[in-house]
Amino acid sequence: MNILIVRTSSMGDLIHTYPALTDFARHFPDARVSWLAEEGFARIAALHPVVDAVIPVAWRRWRKSLLSPATWREIGACKRALSDPRFDLVVDLQGLVKSAIPARWAKSPLAGYDADSIREPLASRFYDKRYPVSRQLSAVERNRQLLGRVFGYTPQGAPVFGIEAGDRLAWLPETCYAVLLHATSRDSKEWAEENWVSLAKSLAGQKGWISVLPWGNAVEKTRAERLAAQIPGAIAAPKLNLTEAAALLGHARAVIGVDTGLTHLANALDVPLVGIYTDTDPSLTGVVESPRAKNLGGPGARPTPDEVWAALIALEGTA
Repeated sequence: MNILIVRTSSMGDLIHTYPALTDFARHFPDARVSWLAEEGFARIAALHPVVDAVIPVAWRRWRKSLLSPATWREIGACKRALSDPRFDLVVDLQGLVKSAIPARWAKSPLAGYDADSIREPLASRFYDKRYPVSRQLSAVERNRQLLGRVFGYTPQGAPVFGIEAGDRLAWLPETCYAVLLHATSRDSKEWAEENWVSLAKSLAGQKGWISVLPWGNAVEKTRAERLAAQIPGAIAAPKLNLTEAAALLGHARAVIGVDTGLTHLANALDVPLVGIYTDTDPSLTGVVESPRAKNLGGPGARPTPDEVWAALIALEGTA
Protein backbone atom coordinates (compact mmCIF):
# COMPACT_ATOMS: atom_id res chain seq x y z
CA MET A 1 0.00 0.00 0.00
CA ASN A 2 1.27 3.45 -0.96
CA ILE A 3 -0.47 6.35 0.81
CA LEU A 4 -0.08 10.12 1.05
CA ILE A 5 -0.81 12.07 4.24
CA VAL A 6 -1.63 15.76 3.81
CA ARG A 7 -0.93 18.08 6.75
CA THR A 8 0.89 21.12 5.48
CA SER A 9 1.23 23.34 8.58
CA SER A 10 1.87 24.44 11.25
CA MET A 11 4.53 22.79 13.40
CA GLY A 12 2.21 21.84 16.24
CA ASP A 13 -0.38 20.47 13.82
CA LEU A 14 2.22 18.25 12.15
CA ILE A 15 3.39 16.95 15.53
CA HIS A 16 -0.23 16.21 16.48
CA THR A 17 -0.30 13.89 13.45
CA TYR A 18 2.49 11.60 14.73
CA PRO A 19 0.30 9.36 16.94
CA ALA A 20 -2.05 8.68 14.02
CA LEU A 21 0.93 7.50 11.96
CA THR A 22 2.13 5.31 14.81
CA ASP A 23 -1.33 3.70 14.99
CA PHE A 24 -1.39 3.22 11.22
CA ALA A 25 2.02 1.54 11.16
CA ARG A 26 0.90 -1.00 13.77
CA HIS A 27 -1.89 -2.12 11.46
CA PHE A 28 -0.05 -1.76 8.14
CA PRO A 29 3.67 -2.26 8.84
CA ASP A 30 4.55 -2.75 5.17
CA ALA A 31 2.77 0.34 3.85
CA ARG A 32 4.73 3.16 2.26
CA VAL A 33 3.84 6.57 3.70
CA SER A 34 4.55 9.92 2.04
CA TRP A 35 3.70 13.28 3.57
CA LEU A 36 2.78 16.55 1.85
CA ALA A 37 3.97 19.41 4.08
CA GLU A 38 4.79 23.09 3.80
CA GLU A 39 8.47 23.40 2.89
CA GLY A 40 9.36 25.10 6.18
CA PHE A 41 8.07 22.09 8.14
CA ALA A 42 9.48 19.31 5.97
CA ARG A 43 12.01 18.39 8.66
CA ILE A 44 9.19 17.96 11.18
CA ALA A 45 7.35 15.55 8.87
CA ALA A 46 10.56 13.60 8.25
CA LEU A 47 11.19 13.04 11.97
CA HIS A 48 8.61 10.26 12.22
CA PRO A 49 10.19 6.88 11.33
CA VAL A 50 7.08 5.73 9.42
CA VAL A 51 7.49 8.49 6.83
CA ASP A 52 9.35 7.31 3.72
CA ALA A 53 9.23 10.57 1.77
CA VAL A 54 8.25 14.19 2.29
CA ILE A 55 6.89 16.19 -0.64
CA PRO A 56 7.22 19.92 0.02
CA VAL A 57 4.57 22.45 -0.93
CA ALA A 58 5.22 26.19 -0.74
CA TRP A 59 1.83 27.93 -0.52
CA ARG A 60 3.16 30.53 1.89
CA ARG A 61 5.85 31.59 -0.56
CA TRP A 62 3.96 31.00 -3.82
CA ARG A 63 1.00 33.20 -2.91
CA LYS A 64 3.35 36.18 -2.66
CA SER A 65 4.56 35.76 -6.26
CA LEU A 66 1.71 34.21 -8.26
CA LEU A 67 2.67 36.21 -11.36
CA SER A 68 6.19 34.82 -11.41
CA PRO A 69 7.01 32.11 -14.02
CA ALA A 70 9.36 30.55 -11.45
CA THR A 71 6.44 30.09 -9.06
CA TRP A 72 4.40 28.25 -11.69
CA ARG A 73 7.37 26.05 -12.57
CA GLU A 74 7.61 25.06 -8.92
CA ILE A 75 3.88 24.37 -8.75
CA GLY A 76 4.18 22.19 -11.85
CA ALA A 77 7.06 20.25 -10.30
CA CYS A 78 5.01 19.70 -7.12
CA LYS A 79 2.07 18.40 -9.16
CA ARG A 80 4.34 15.95 -10.97
CA ALA A 81 5.83 14.72 -7.69
CA LEU A 82 2.32 14.11 -6.35
CA SER A 83 0.92 12.31 -9.39
CA ASP A 84 3.81 9.98 -10.29
CA PRO A 85 3.74 7.34 -8.94
CA ARG A 86 0.05 7.27 -8.08
CA PHE A 87 -0.96 6.74 -4.46
CA ASP A 88 -3.49 4.11 -3.47
CA LEU A 89 -5.14 6.68 -1.22
CA VAL A 90 -4.61 10.28 -0.12
CA VAL A 91 -5.85 11.43 3.31
CA ASP A 92 -6.25 15.14 4.06
CA LEU A 93 -5.85 15.40 7.83
CA GLN A 94 -5.92 19.20 7.77
CA GLY A 95 -9.41 19.78 6.44
CA LEU A 96 -8.80 23.15 4.81
CA VAL A 97 -9.23 24.33 1.23
CA LYS A 98 -5.49 25.13 1.12
CA SER A 99 -4.73 21.48 1.91
CA ALA A 100 -7.51 19.93 -0.18
CA ILE A 101 -6.38 21.65 -3.40
CA PRO A 102 -2.83 20.20 -3.48
CA ALA A 103 -4.22 16.88 -2.20
CA ARG A 104 -6.27 16.79 -5.42
CA TRP A 105 -3.10 17.24 -7.46
CA ALA A 106 -2.19 13.66 -6.57
CA LYS A 107 -4.96 12.41 -8.91
CA SER A 108 -5.71 9.57 -6.50
CA PRO A 109 -8.74 8.71 -4.34
CA LEU A 110 -8.97 11.37 -1.62
CA ALA A 111 -10.42 10.96 1.87
CA GLY A 112 -11.04 13.49 4.62
CA TYR A 113 -13.48 14.85 7.18
CA ASP A 114 -17.15 15.39 6.39
CA ALA A 115 -18.53 18.93 6.23
CA ASP A 116 -19.73 18.96 9.85
CA SER A 117 -16.31 17.93 11.19
CA ILE A 118 -14.10 20.78 9.93
CA ARG A 119 -13.75 24.54 10.16
CA GLU A 120 -13.97 24.94 6.36
CA PRO A 121 -16.86 22.74 5.16
CA LEU A 122 -16.06 23.63 1.55
CA ALA A 123 -12.93 21.48 1.77
CA SER A 124 -15.03 18.32 2.14
CA ARG A 125 -16.36 18.80 -1.40
CA PHE A 126 -12.92 17.92 -2.72
CA TYR A 127 -13.00 14.47 -1.07
CA ASP A 128 -14.16 11.19 -2.58
CA LYS A 129 -14.72 9.69 0.88
CA ARG A 130 -15.86 11.68 3.93
CA TYR A 131 -15.87 10.66 7.59
CA PRO A 132 -17.46 12.23 10.69
CA VAL A 133 -15.13 13.00 13.61
CA SER A 134 -16.21 15.04 16.62
CA ARG A 135 -14.84 18.57 16.77
CA GLN A 136 -14.85 18.32 20.57
CA LEU A 137 -11.93 15.89 20.52
CA SER A 138 -8.34 17.09 20.84
CA ALA A 139 -6.35 17.58 17.64
CA VAL A 140 -4.34 14.42 18.36
CA GLU A 141 -7.44 12.28 18.80
CA ARG A 142 -9.14 13.75 15.72
CA ASN A 143 -6.19 12.71 13.59
CA ARG A 144 -6.16 9.23 15.12
CA GLN A 145 -9.90 8.77 14.64
CA LEU A 146 -9.91 9.95 11.02
CA LEU A 147 -7.03 7.74 9.92
CA GLY A 148 -8.57 4.80 11.78
CA ARG A 149 -11.93 5.26 10.07
CA VAL A 150 -10.34 5.62 6.66
CA PHE A 151 -8.41 2.35 7.05
CA GLY A 152 -10.89 0.37 9.11
CA TYR A 153 -9.41 0.13 12.60
CA THR A 154 -10.10 1.69 16.00
CA PRO A 155 -7.18 3.46 17.71
CA GLN A 156 -6.47 1.94 21.11
CA GLY A 157 -4.62 3.19 24.18
CA ALA A 158 -2.73 6.39 24.87
CA PRO A 159 -1.22 8.29 21.93
CA VAL A 160 2.33 7.26 21.00
CA PHE A 161 4.24 9.90 19.06
CA GLY A 162 6.98 7.47 18.04
CA ILE A 163 9.96 9.81 17.55
CA GLU A 164 13.34 10.05 19.28
CA ALA A 165 15.86 12.82 19.89
CA GLY A 166 19.23 12.78 18.19
CA ASP A 167 22.59 13.02 19.93
CA ARG A 168 23.13 15.56 22.70
CA LEU A 169 24.33 18.88 21.28
CA ALA A 170 28.06 19.44 21.70
CA TRP A 171 27.80 23.04 22.95
CA LEU A 172 25.72 22.09 25.99
CA PRO A 173 27.56 21.83 29.32
CA GLU A 174 27.73 18.43 31.02
CA THR A 175 25.06 19.26 33.54
CA CYS A 176 21.29 18.99 33.87
CA TYR A 177 19.32 21.65 32.07
CA ALA A 178 15.75 22.81 31.51
CA VAL A 179 14.53 24.38 28.29
CA LEU A 180 12.38 27.50 28.59
CA LEU A 181 10.25 27.98 25.48
CA HIS A 182 9.37 31.65 25.90
CA ALA A 183 8.71 32.48 22.22
CA THR A 184 5.36 32.11 20.47
CA SER A 185 3.47 33.43 17.48
CA ARG A 186 1.20 35.93 19.26
CA ASP A 187 1.77 38.38 22.09
CA SER A 188 -1.39 37.10 23.78
CA LYS A 189 0.21 33.66 24.17
CA GLU A 190 3.30 34.98 25.95
CA TRP A 191 4.14 34.59 29.63
CA ALA A 192 5.58 37.63 31.42
CA GLU A 193 9.36 37.93 31.51
CA GLU A 194 9.43 38.31 35.28
CA ASN A 195 7.64 34.95 35.52
CA TRP A 196 10.35 33.23 33.48
CA VAL A 197 13.06 34.78 35.62
CA SER A 198 11.36 33.71 38.84
CA LEU A 199 10.87 30.14 37.62
CA ALA A 200 14.41 29.82 36.28
CA LYS A 201 15.89 31.06 39.56
CA SER A 202 13.97 28.28 41.33
CA LEU A 203 15.31 25.74 38.85
CA ALA A 204 18.86 26.92 39.51
CA GLY A 205 18.57 27.33 43.27
CA GLN A 206 16.50 24.26 44.17
CA LYS A 207 17.35 21.81 41.39
CA GLY A 208 20.79 22.97 40.31
CA TRP A 209 19.64 23.02 36.69
CA ILE A 210 20.73 25.61 34.17
CA SER A 211 18.13 27.16 31.87
CA VAL A 212 18.48 27.15 28.08
CA LEU A 213 16.43 29.65 26.07
CA PRO A 214 15.95 28.97 22.33
CA TRP A 215 14.77 31.59 19.87
CA GLY A 216 13.64 31.80 16.25
CA ASN A 217 14.00 35.43 15.14
CA ALA A 218 15.79 38.64 16.09
CA VAL A 219 13.13 39.81 18.55
CA GLU A 220 13.10 36.44 20.30
CA LYS A 221 16.90 36.34 20.38
CA THR A 222 17.00 39.71 22.11
CA ARG A 223 14.48 38.50 24.70
CA ALA A 224 16.38 35.23 25.23
CA GLU A 225 19.58 37.19 25.87
CA ARG A 226 17.78 39.61 28.17
CA LEU A 227 16.29 36.77 30.19
CA ALA A 228 19.55 34.82 30.33
CA ALA A 229 21.33 37.88 31.74
CA GLN A 230 18.97 37.81 34.74
CA ILE A 231 19.17 34.05 35.44
CA PRO A 232 22.18 32.37 37.10
CA GLY A 233 24.02 30.14 34.62
CA ALA A 234 21.40 30.50 31.89
CA ILE A 235 22.26 30.13 28.20
CA ALA A 236 20.66 31.88 25.24
CA ALA A 237 20.90 29.10 22.66
CA PRO A 238 22.56 29.58 19.29
CA LYS A 239 20.41 29.51 16.16
CA LEU A 240 18.96 26.00 15.84
CA ASN A 241 17.42 24.08 12.99
CA LEU A 242 14.53 21.73 13.76
CA THR A 243 16.74 18.65 14.07
CA GLU A 244 18.97 20.44 16.56
CA ALA A 245 15.91 21.72 18.45
CA ALA A 246 14.68 18.14 18.79
CA ALA A 247 18.04 17.10 20.22
CA LEU A 248 18.02 20.01 22.68
CA LEU A 249 14.51 19.18 23.89
CA GLY A 250 14.98 15.43 23.97
CA HIS A 251 17.91 15.51 26.38
CA ALA A 252 16.44 18.11 28.76
CA ARG A 253 15.52 17.25 32.35
CA ALA A 254 12.39 19.32 31.83
CA VAL A 255 10.77 21.67 29.35
CA ILE A 256 8.46 24.55 30.21
CA GLY A 257 6.79 26.21 27.24
CA VAL A 258 4.02 28.46 26.06
CA ASP A 259 1.67 27.52 23.22
CA THR A 260 4.17 26.98 20.42
CA GLY A 261 5.30 24.21 18.10
CA LEU A 262 8.43 23.36 20.07
CA THR A 263 6.32 22.70 23.17
CA HIS A 264 4.44 20.05 21.21
CA LEU A 265 7.74 18.66 19.94
CA ALA A 266 8.90 18.27 23.55
CA ASN A 267 5.63 16.44 24.24
CA ALA A 268 6.34 14.09 21.33
CA LEU A 269 9.82 13.39 22.74
CA ASP A 270 8.28 12.40 26.11
CA VAL A 271 10.32 14.71 28.33
CA PRO A 272 8.89 16.15 31.57
CA LEU A 273 6.84 19.07 30.30
CA VAL A 274 4.62 21.87 31.57
CA GLY A 275 2.60 23.67 28.91
CA ILE A 276 1.59 27.25 29.76
CA TYR A 277 -1.63 28.49 28.12
CA THR A 278 -2.83 32.07 28.35
CA ASP A 279 -4.97 32.58 25.24
CA THR A 280 -5.90 29.15 23.84
CA ASP A 281 -7.85 26.18 25.16
CA PRO A 282 -5.46 23.36 26.15
CA SER A 283 -8.29 20.81 26.03
CA LEU A 284 -8.30 21.20 22.24
CA THR A 285 -4.74 22.12 21.29
CA GLY A 286 -2.73 21.52 24.45
CA VAL A 287 -0.02 18.94 25.03
CA VAL A 288 -1.12 15.35 25.56
CA GLU A 289 -1.21 15.02 29.33
CA SER A 290 0.49 12.07 31.02
CA PRO A 291 2.52 11.44 34.19
CA ARG A 292 5.26 13.42 32.37
CA ALA A 293 3.21 16.25 30.84
CA LYS A 294 0.77 18.80 32.24
CA ASN A 295 -1.23 21.74 30.83
CA LEU A 296 -1.81 24.86 32.92
CA GLY A 297 -3.97 27.91 32.28
CA GLY A 298 -6.29 28.80 29.43
CA PRO A 299 -7.99 31.89 27.96
CA GLY A 300 -7.77 34.62 30.58
CA ALA A 301 -6.12 32.30 33.13
CA ARG A 302 -2.40 32.93 33.29
CA PRO A 303 -0.54 30.51 35.59
CA THR A 304 1.76 31.93 38.26
CA PRO A 305 5.39 30.85 38.61
CA ASP A 306 4.44 29.02 41.82
CA GLU A 307 1.77 27.04 39.96
CA VAL A 308 4.18 26.12 37.20
CA TRP A 309 6.82 25.11 39.74
CA ALA A 310 4.35 22.94 41.65
CA ALA A 311 3.26 21.22 38.43
CA LEU A 312 6.84 20.65 37.37
CA ILE A 313 8.03 18.97 40.56
CA ALA A 314 4.90 16.81 40.60
CA LEU A 315 5.70 15.29 37.23
CA GLU A 316 7.02 11.76 37.26
CA GLY A 317 10.80 11.65 37.17
CA THR A 318 11.39 15.32 38.00
CA ALA A 319 11.12 15.35 41.78
